[in-house]
Amino acid sequence: MNIERTEFIAWMERIMERFDILKEQTTSNQSRFIEVDGEVLLDNQDVLQLLKISSRSLQRYRTDKKLPYYTISGKLYYKLSDVHQLIRECLSS
Repeated sequence: MNIERTEFIAWMERIMERFDILKEQTTSNQSRFIEVDGEVLLDNQDVLQLLKISSRSLQRYRTDKKLPYYTISGKLYYKLSDVHQLIRECLSS
């Protein structure tokens, strides 16, 4: 397959534009986490995806006081360090 140099350069520019778009999306996803006093706060969806558990299991962890949570404007948040502690406890038992 033979293509001209100008066509090749146009393709590469389109590819680079798409990489730039992906980079912006990745950066915006990383900055969506809330930080309070240097502590990262995760919402329900973040914790569910991180632990790969159901919402009922997460509710059970809250009820059994295995995972501390905070309510801000009616939304539940969890400290990342508390989630890591829960993982450590589950691995050790």
